[in-house]
Amino acid sequence: MSLIPSFFGNRRGNNFDPFSVDVWDPFKNFPSLSQENSAFVSTRVDWKETPEAHVFKADLPGLKKEEVKVEIEDDRVLQISGERNVEKEEKNDTWHRVERSSGKFSRRFRLPENVKMDQVKASMENGVLTVTIPKAELKKPDIKTIQISG
Repeated sequence: MSLIPSFFGNRRGNNFDPFSVDVWDPFKNFPSLSQENSAFVSTRVDWKETPEAHVFKADLPGLKKEEVKVEIEDDRVLQISGERNVEKEEKNDTWHRVERSSGKFSRRFRLPENVKMDQVKASMENGVLTVTIPKAELKKPDIKTIQISG
């Protein structure tokens, strides 16, 4: 008995047909991520600095503003977090593909010293969260010229 037919998908006959539609899937028996464990690992955030502010933009398609939380900790850490719930399955539904992620996500950013933490603004439009943190003017150091004697 040949090993090739059993290797390519447990065919019942002894004849191996290389042109068969029954394609061997090498990942067929690999464990997949459960929906509980699949999170927004790929939540993308852009951070740009303008002369007036630090601006963060996060792509959060399909989320409402009530499902997103923006926090700033005392030690100048911005945290953007939230959760997308798993869509409820009906008994009569047949899923052919599930690619949208669900679960919790969290991104943290250490902010520089020149931010006004009490003036942070956040808005959400078309699935894009924008967090704007105004910059404080850095105090320029006082420079005193010292006369050199001698």
